[in-house]
Amino acid sequence: ACMVDLLGRAGRLGEANNIVKQMPYQPSIVVWLALLGACRTHGCMDLANHVVESILELEPQNDAAFVLLSNIYATTSRWDDKLMVRKLMEDKGVKKKPGCTWIEVNGQLHFFVAEDTSHPQMKEIHTELNRLSVQMVEAGYVHDTRFVLHDVVDRQHDIPFCYHSEKLAI
Repeated sequence: ACMVDLLGRAGRLGEANNIVKQMPYQPSIVVWLALLGACRTHGCMDLANHVVESILELEPQNDAAFVLLSNIYATTSRWDDKLMVRKLMEDKGVKKKPGCTWIEVNGQLHFFVAEDTSHPQMKEIHTELNRLSVQMVEAGYVHDTRFVLHDVVDRQHDIPFCYHSEKLAI
């Protein structure tokens, strides 16, 4: 899975796929998802469809396969295909599990879910995230919006990305 992920991140999808094909055993879901993530990053639709089929053969209810395929369609502005995948998820009863992040600070475990407001320090966390976001933009940082999955106005898609579970945890 690590080699598939590394090659995929480097855009060497053919080599990554060859590793999967040459495995002396059936590739695991982790291997297939690494390859599918690379397909998303590099917009490789043909390979993505094959990978999703392989994943769903192993785990027909795998939400990640459906979500990533839907996201790949969205990044290529294939909105009807995206909706078809989401409808298929609904028909099959597949629900996306929310992303979450855990961290331990001073022996205490903190749990975050995207756009969650239940943490007792959430007001302070959002204040700090907003301060850091402004500081990053002033320093020249530009959000990578290639994977914005909705047709929204520029400034609107900056806001939700500030509240992913990883950012809340940090």
